[in-house]
Amino acid sequence: MPNLKVKPSGAHGRVTHVTPENAGWTYVGFDMHRLRPNETVSGETGEREVCLVWVSGKGKAKAGTKDFGTLGERMSPFDGAPHALYIPMESAWSVTAETDLELAVCSAPGGGTYEAKAIPPGTHPALTRGKGTNVRHVNNIMPEDDASAHSLLVVEVITPGGHTSSYPPHKHDQDDLPNESFLEETYYHRLNPPQGFGFQRVYTDDRSLDEVMVLEDGDVTLVPKGYHPCAACHGYDLYYLNVMAGPKRIWKFYNAPEHEWLLKA
Repeated sequence: MPNLKVKPSGAHGRVTHVTPENAGWTYVGFDMHRLRPNETVSGETGEREVCLVWVSGKGKAKAGTKDFGTLGERMSPFDGAPHALYIPMESAWSVTAETDLELAVCSAPGGGTYEAKAIPPGTHPALTRGKGTNVRHVNNIMPEDDASAHSLLVVEVITPGGHTSSYPPHKHDQDDLPNESFLEETYYHRLNPPQGFGFQRVYTDDRSLDEVMVLEDGDVTLVPKGYHPCAACHGYDLYYLNVMAGPKRIWKFYNAPEHEWLLKA
């Protein structure tokens, strides 16, 4: 199995490149581009669908025959909800940076007759989940109740310093609906301030997979299976952008039984 942590390859250009082939799985792809003003990144979706997420900065976007103009308004992923753009299969797209721009390219197998559409901040209500030191703040970008994609599920989460997230530990690695769905998942992590760090554990019940990773600014973690809780160290807020996809566009997770009591505590 490939290493579950992917470090950024630099500070400019395409700094992260996760494909089904190099991840050793079937569905999820994730690229991160860091552009300077007036630089352009473009692509063809082919048999996949794409969700572009403006992690920070502004850029002019085109997809297919549509010109979406300038998208993006926040200069930090910790400053409000994002702009995003959904692009269906068999489409060309391009984004030209107007400021320094961090652009995430989230992808999964395409299908259906979906159309390109902008997803501005406020499209879905902001959520707060958990209690006490398990509180975290959620910006849904492409949730399962938004039936505008074939397989992509995309969400952002901010976990305050000293808090846990994706916790109590849960998993979604069995195609066993209605009890559990099979979804591969990537986490793109950022820290505020950026010199901070956090932790993520990915493990299965039988411990055939059991890895603990130090999270630093810009790291991507892969979750092919198993439970995958995160912890943000005191003083450093943890942002992550999740991309999920599987055979069915349903997020149905299973809590680790020995920790489920925490939901009632």
